[in-house]
Amino acid sequence: MKLVFAGTPEVAVPALDALIASGRHEVAAVVTRPDAPAGRGRRLVASPVAERAEEAGIEVLKPAKPREADFLERLREIAPDCCPVVAYGALLPRVALDVPARGWVNLHFSLLPAWRGAAPVQHAVMAGDEITGASTFLIEEGLDSGPVYGTVTETVRPTDTSGDLLTRLAFAGAGLLAATMDGIEDGSLDAVPQPSEGVTLAPKITVEDARVDWAAPALRVDRVVRGCTPAPGAWTTFRGERLKLVHAVPVPDRTDLAPGRLAAHKNNVYVGTGSYAVELLWVQAQGKKPMRAADWARGARITEGARLGD
Repeated sequence: MKLVFAGTPEVAVPALDALIASGRHEVAAVVTRPDAPAGRGRRLVASPVAERAEEAGIEVLKPAKPREADFLERLREIAPDCCPVVAYGALLPRVALDVPARGWVNLHFSLLPAWRGAAPVQHAVMAGDEITGASTFLIEEGLDSGPVYGTVTETVRPTDTSGDLLTRLAFAGAGLLAATMDGIEDGSLDAVPQPSEGVTLAPKITVEDARVDWAAPALRVDRVVRGCTPAPGAWTTFRGERLKLVHAVPVPDRTDLAPGRLAAHKNNVYVGTGSYAVELLWVQAQGKKPMRAADWARGARITEGARLGD
């Protein structure tokens, strides 16, 4: 089939690579978000998908909005059979959805209908899910509600951050998306409507969602830290300034600390929660680079009675 691939971040690159390498399909063009400012100089930088497509000699389309007349005209000229999508980052209007004969097929990083929305992996980690996965489905105008072509499952490991899990899903999902394109082409796959039961939503994680509540149990604190890593980053406050929590682990045998209370030793830093303590391993103070929590505590001159979340 002739394909136009839509995607933007690094997590979409494995799927683009799988389609390029498949040998069965022609990736005629790539649709991605416009170049965005990055780094201290805030210079415009192309998306990871755009860079990979340019390396492969594939035409790159960067509409500010996918309803732009010039973009739609070019899409119709290319006349794709199908448009696979991975984390494109913009809402596709009906006029664009109608262009490919076999529709737009999205690779979504959850087992639909669970975790429909922008942050399925983060929500899966924060909810304590033991199993998640990826789904391919036909895009409709509803939120991730279209019929499903296929799924692949993935175990959520006890120490997974959302970044760890998303990396694995990106590669597992790449194979699923390529197999879905094959099945659509040869007619061996039919999309199955999603069940009405089991729908959960996964809206974008806000900065406030990532703030740690030290009165919550240690397991909840652990899930928030892992689920918000690498973005937007779990955080708390110390002496009125924001402190990012990069890596922390529960310590079930330490129950002597009140919620938020710090205990700093030579090589270890503990903080109390609503159940038992967690050990801070890596933190990032405001305006600083990430550092070992013990080094941060020495520099901050932690005193008895000090607490986080002040």
